[in-house]
Amino acid sequence: MIRFMNYARSMRRLTLDKTAILAFAIGLFALARPCAGFAQEALLSTAENYYEFLALSGNTERSYLNYRTLSDSVWTVKDGDGNLWNGVNLGTTRSLSDAVRFRVYGPDFFSSYNSAEPYGQNDGALWQGKGVNASITAGARLEAYGFELTLKPQIAFSQNRSFTLVNPAYSGDLYAGKADTYGYFGVPSIDAPQRFGDDPLYTFSWGDSEIRYSWKTLTVGFGTQAIWLGPAKINPILHSNNAAPYPKFDIGLRKQEIALAGHDLGDVEARLWCGYLTESDYFDTDDSNDHNMISGLSFAYAPPVLDGLTLFVNRVYLAKWEKDSFGTISHLFIINTAGGGAQDVWDQRGSFGFDYLLPLAAIEVYGEAGINDYEQNIHAYLRYPFHSMVYTAGIVKSVRLPTSYPLSLEILFEWSNLELSQDFQFQWASTFYAHHQITQGYTNEGQWLGAGNGTGGNSQYLGFKLYYPRGYTNLFIHRQNPDNDHIYVSSIHTDANTSVNIKDVKGVVSFGVNSGYQVWKNTFLSAGATWIIIENPVYEGKQFEPTDRLCGYRLETAFSWQY
Repeated sequence: MIRFMNYARSMRRLTLDKTAILAFAIGLFALARPCAGFAQEALLSTAENYYEFLALSGNTERSYLNYRTLSDSVWTVKDGDGNLWNGVNLGTTRSLSDAVRFRVYGPDFFSSYNSAEPYGQNDGALWQGKGVNASITAGARLEAYGFELTLKPQIAFSQNRSFTLVNPAYSGDLYAGKADTYGYFGVPSIDAPQRFGDDPLYTFSWGDSEIRYSWKTLTVGFGTQAIWLGPAKINPILHSNNAAPYPKFDIGLRKQEIALAGHDLGDVEARLWCGYLTESDYFDTDDSNDHNMISGLSFAYAPPVLDGLTLFVNRVYLAKWEKDSFGTISHLFIINTAGGGAQDVWDQRGSFGFDYLLPLAAIEVYGEAGINDYEQNIHAYLRYPFHSMVYTAGIVKSVRLPTSYPLSLEILFEWSNLELSQDFQFQWASTFYAHHQITQGYTNEGQWLGAGNGTGGNSQYLGFKLYYPRGYTNLFIHRQNPDNDHIYVSSIHTDANTSVNIKDVKGVVSFGVNSGYQVWKNTFLSAGATWIIIENPVYEGKQFEPTDRLCGYRLETAFSWQY
């Protein structure tokens, strides 16, 4: 947790808090400009992924810099031969009059089958356990006179078949029948069940639903639309659509050009939000701590001197759902310079990074670093500036193939590392998505709010997606360590003879293919298969070779109909 001054420390600080929020609000109104858009797309949907691919070559332009939800993911495709899906209906916003427009979403259906263990991420309220999993979402969007109403709920199902669990890190009456049986196995401040009970799961979520008012580029809304922060394609550090969405209020400025005396000063984007998180049904028996507050602030700037470059910073707090915790909102604008762990009251994380998109070269390079703890003072930073630091970095390249049949290849490589920094080996057990103030950790309803790979691990993904008229085919390899911190913390303050060893690390390697095609005018079908190799599935390697090994497969299908 990033350490900071206590919220009630003095009236002088309280005044500064209010001044910071007022300055933020005034700045939003001063910068707001008219904002026009067309089709809004759900995060990581087939349509949004395709528009992201077109943005690489300049056939469309992103409407956002760093913060996006369905309402912020707005796309207009430019004329040109780069649009391989010209004529494919990916969903259209239609006009009822000059001031009223509407959009129908779906229905979109997804199903998967995991033969060995839970597998899957970035899927909202769906938890893809062992066995059959499925979700369906559908809805509509109405825009009129600055107001936007979106209803797009999600219904999910998981067969939730049994598999061998790692010994949970919880015990005692408080966790009886819950986390002591199904709970997480790492640092014991995380509500991330390995399995959600013994029975099949049925989940209803409001999904990407919200009501919003926008004036020029100033926007304010309330709803449950999932947030994606930063440029990462698979594992963003602070926020993704991996967990079930939660009710939240937000206010901010969408991507906005700024100018002074006729000079272009670049683009800015800012968003402030506050939300209501919920504990899963498989953590503890204390009903008084079932809800936490999340508050966040994101800011991005695209300078005019390097076209395509975006710089961003994000900051979030977790706090108990109580009156005093609303102080986290004002503290998002304050940087603690005092240091010292005695000031820990709330749980905080931050990230910063860049995204550089060059359409002339059809390439994008990005990086994001995150921290969840201050150093004690400036001297500590000079000695070791990487305290609590994690990172995600990636590169995406589009290549138009020299064939008579129109083909384009998208190559994606992303590397994520969320392991604790090595100085913690001399201090205490820790991991990026946990801190003792919030016993449920950085989760909502038992799933990670940030990187779907989870806390304490790392991930390397390499994919080759071939686009052709009306469809795509993607080949990938994905290697993961789900949680190395589970092993590392066992060696803190122990001697060399500890029973835990690096040979006990769990590793997952996946080889897969998935493909989609517009089979009818309004219908898009996709399917995929993945072979999965799991080394040391319960973190008990015993020896380097041979190890305990579990092999399985994953099958998936999806159906999307667009009006």
